[in-house]
Formats: sequence, structure tokens, C-alpha cells
Amino acid sequence: MSNFRKIEKIFTNNQQHWVGNGFYVRTYFPNPAEGLSLDRMSPFVLLDYNAPRRFKGTNGQVGIGPHPHRGFETVTFAFEGKISHGDNKGHTGVIEPGDIQWMTAARGILHKEYHEAESAKQDRVLHMIQLWVNLPAAYKMADPNYQAIKADRMGKIRTDDGGCEITVYAGDVFGTKGPATTFSPMNIYKVKLESGKTLTIQEPVNYNTGLLVLSGEQSVNSEKTVKGADFVLFENNGKPFELRGISESSEVFVLSGEPLNEPIAAMGPFVMNSYEEILQANADFQNGAFGHSDF
Repeated sequence: MSNFRKIEKIFTNNQQHWVGNGFYVRTYFPNPAEGLSLDRMSPFVLLDYNAPRRFKGTNGQVGIGPHPHRGFETVTFAFEGKISHGDNKGHTGVIEPGDIQWMTAARGILHKEYHEAESAKQDRVLHMIQLWVNLPAAYKMADPNYQAIKADRMGKIRTDDGGCEITVYAGDVFGTKGPATTFSPMNIYKVKLESGKTLTIQEPVNYNTGLLVLSGEQSVNSEKTVKGADFVLFENNGKPFELRGISESSEVFVLSGEPLNEPIAAMGPFVMNSYEEILQANADFQNGAFGHSDF
């Protein structure tokens, strides 16, 4: 019997699509083709991955204009490139490599995201993740909020030999806390390993847990080799999982969270608990309840 948390599946989504004209992404979940229902990774609802992609310099806007959200949070993780963000609650900022931008849409917000204007004038590489985090029903109609978290605030763990580095964005990993405030328990972190270095990770038994390979190759549980853009979904059991670096340097992005165990309904930019609430969200947006789009 294996001493490790069992791998449920490993897959790469080769179906890529544009979000606006600035983000070319693979959606890993929800993913009916791979059997990942809307709540399989609860509280995480959607994972869009913009693998490293080179863009030509331009004087035009590159990204996506004002659009609505209700009932959840959008979280942007920047690895390469710069993204300008703005919303109609007065929040603006630039997400630079290593930063995260955590926007709580809650009862309703309009926001926009573009490649930062000055950097967009030059040829550049964009590498990022956008994660949607569901809100518990009790907070879906709370006030919108904005957490702009710079790279130097992240929790950092480094082994004495320097062969393993962990960046903690949210939750508690090996006793190191991430700076993000969350509405339900979760751990979000990035693991960088050098060749031959091993890390064993224990997540709570009931947490939905998966990882996305950002670069290089690693072995998981000493049985499967995974490479850039592979997603690993683990079964929910009490055993740890093991990562071992194969490439000279490799990185994985880990998500682990306590499921909300509430009804979920999603359509377009809204994530609620029923389709009646989805219809109400759309009506509120059409009636101007989310505010003006001229920001």
C-alpha cells in the first residue's frame, strides 16, 4: 500500500482560448471533459493559466475592458509581465512579477485588466494565473474589497541547502503564513525545487488538493513524472504527497482548500448558490446596480 496521497488524475488542457485580446489561457477547472465538476476543487471555482507567451509591442490596449462579477473572488498571480487593474470602486494598481491581486467581487463590481501600458510598448512575455475563489453563501452579498499584495509580503520558506523554496500566498504552510485574507480555510503556495531535492507535504484530509506545473519537471509520489502545464489532482485522504525535482529547476503551484459544501450555480461572470440568484445578478447588472463602467 502506498504511503502517499493517491493521484486521481494528471492532465494537460491543450484547448486554449483568448480572454479579451491579452490573455491566452487554458482552463483547468471546471473541466467536464476530465470529470472535474464545478465543485470538485471547491472552494476554487476556476483556474485559467496563461503559460509563458510572447507578445509584440504595441501602443494599443491589450487585455479586457470593464466586465461584471458577483459572488466570488478573482485572484491574479503574476510570474512574468505586468498587468494594470482597475475597478469601479476606485481601486487601481499594477500587478508585477511575484505580486498577487485579490479582488472580492461579493455583491457586485466592474473591473478591467490590461497589460501595463508602458511595458506593452515593448516585446514581452506574459505568464500568469487567474483563480476564481468561491465565497460562502453568508458573504456573497458583502461589500466588494481589494487586496493588492506585493511580492515582498509573501511568506517565504527556504531550506538550509537552498534546494527548495516555498512562496506562501494564503493559508499556513509548514508554519509560515501567507498575507492574503480569505473567507474559508485554504493553502495556496508555489514550490521551487532543484534537481534531486525532495519535499513531502501534508494537507488536511478533507481539503481538495491539486497542483499545476509552471516550469521544468518533477516526480510526484516517486511514481509519476510531470512537466510544464500538467495539472495533478489528488484524492482526498490523510496521506502526504511527495515532490522531487528532476530538472535543474522546476516550479509547481499548489491549491488546497476546505470545500464549502454548499449548492453552487455559475453562469458567465456570476457564481451564486442557485440559478434564481444568477438571474437576479444578471438583472441587477443590466439595471445598473453594479455601478458605472466609465472608470
